[in-house]
Amino acid sequence: MPDVLPVTVQTGSGSFHHVDVRIERPPYPKPFLGGFKNRLTGVEFHHAGSQTIPKKRPDKGVAVFCRETQTALEKNKLQQTLNPTSTQMTKVGLYVSEKTDKVIIPGKYFTAEEYHKQRLQAAIVLQKSFRRWHARNVVQKLREQKRLRLEWEAQEELRREQEKEDKLRREQERRLNPKTKEDFELLFHALELWRQEETEQITRTLTGAERKAALCGVLEQEAQLIASIGRHRLNADEEKQQKAILHFLKKCAEPKRWKAFDGKLTTMDTQDTLRARELLELYHSVSMRDVAQESRVHVLLTLRQTLMEHKCKLTWEIVELIDREIDLRSREVKESNLEGLKKRICTLFLRFIKTPQFNPEVAKILKVPPDPLKLYKNVHLCHSCENYFPSGTFPIPADSHTLGRCCFCHRLANEARQRKEFVKYKLILEDLRRTEADYQEEAKIVSLVQLHDLQYLIEIIWASQSALSACSDLYDLVMVRWDKQQEWSPWNTIFLTREEADAHLKLCDLEKAYEVEFIQRIKQKHIQAKKYFAQFPVMASFLQKN
Repeated sequence: MPDVLPVTVQTGSGSFHHVDVRIERPPYPKPFLGGFKNRLTGVEFHHAGSQTIPKKRPDKGVAVFCRETQTALEKNKLQQTLNPTSTQMTKVGLYVSEKTDKVIIPGKYFTAEEYHKQRLQAAIVLQKSFRRWHARNVVQKLREQKRLRLEWEAQEELRREQEKEDKLRREQERRLNPKTKEDFELLFHALELWRQEETEQITRTLTGAERKAALCGVLEQEAQLIASIGRHRLNADEEKQQKAILHFLKKCAEPKRWKAFDGKLTTMDTQDTLRARELLELYHSVSMRDVAQESRVHVLLTLRQTLMEHKCKLTWEIVELIDREIDLRSREVKESNLEGLKKRICTLFLRFIKTPQFNPEVAKILKVPPDPLKLYKNVHLCHSCENYFPSGTFPIPADSHTLGRCCFCHRLANEARQRKEFVKYKLILEDLRRTEADYQEEAKIVSLVQLHDLQYLIEIIWASQSALSACSDLYDLVMVRWDKQQEWSPWNTIFLTREEADAHLKLCDLEKAYEVEFIQRIKQKHIQAKKYFAQFPVMASFLQKN
């Protein structure tokens, strides 16, 4: 670019003025203050500040130098001083001792290739040693894991055997000493199995008159066993009734309890609780068996003295019975002949205790008779036994439109005809409801499923066995969710053992965990459950939501 540029400027219409523009060259390199570059043309564009001459500083009359001028440049460099040495050799007129000299013989020439080969061999040796050490540690760890696994499996096997033995022992104890309804269901179920086995054996081995005679013998044995079960039931009911009475009396005699502000429990006996405790102790003494005659007479006299404080028809009746027993004991009547009299005294004395007039604490525990008008709405007739019961006594299936028979008639019909055992299904249903309650969700469908619905689901759809291992022990089987993200329902369930259920609930992706054939088989069972439960109006509403 030239130093002077001629420029023509138009000053008016048709007039031009020529101006020479002088280019000032900066005496310093232009600073770069930013800019950009065109990618297509490659032209660089700088900011305007880079094209402006910097403003000169005013002259203060004092010489000012920049920092670079005032700072000395330093440079470090190592220096090694020379150390001249010399050697001496034996010569004429000079002897140098060779005692400390060493003779050095040059060895074989060592090439770079041989050196790298030697290093490679050394590295291979090190790798072998390390791999051996690492493999030994891995094997030792695997051996320890195997040992722990075998110990755990042995403990689990021992635990299962112990649980099986305990279960068999409990069942044997329940059969020998039945106390609950479930125990008597187990007895009648065992009786039915025995009858079927005997009948099959007789039918298979005998014919004609011998077969009829053998069947009559089986029928007589069955009648004797049923009578024995009935006697056990009477004893169990009597024992259960006695426990309920003692529990009621102990509840009346309990002292008042409340927590203070510091969290300590405070108890206090009132006049009513002391009276209830006195009557409880007296009832214990009266209802005791195998007591010496002198002790029995002393207890009866104490009871007579207590009853004489309240004169009414009930107390006079009890006192008359007490006088009669004391008179019979004085005549040395046998103890077995006094059992009926002792039971009458206990029954009347219990009625005396339950009277709020004589035992005020009982009024707080006795059930208040409901309003008859409200009671009529909740009482229904059982068409089988023709008795009236509350609505909670009738087991209503999900597909039923009427109340049907009461639970007592259902139990009697089961004992007389089918003699099925429902304890296993009750345990599975209770475990299922408890598991669904742990999800802290409002479980609606599981609360609608009744016992016979679950029985159909287990026996017909799932064939009373685990979907994975085909285990048929119902005491070890549970029902869990197929998809744990959705609420349990008969079409979202799977029947597994307890160990399999724990492993199933830990899965995140069912399609990756199970094979396609297994998933299709489970889906088919879900379709069967939908077809069955779609008949019930309540269940059909949940199917429509899904």
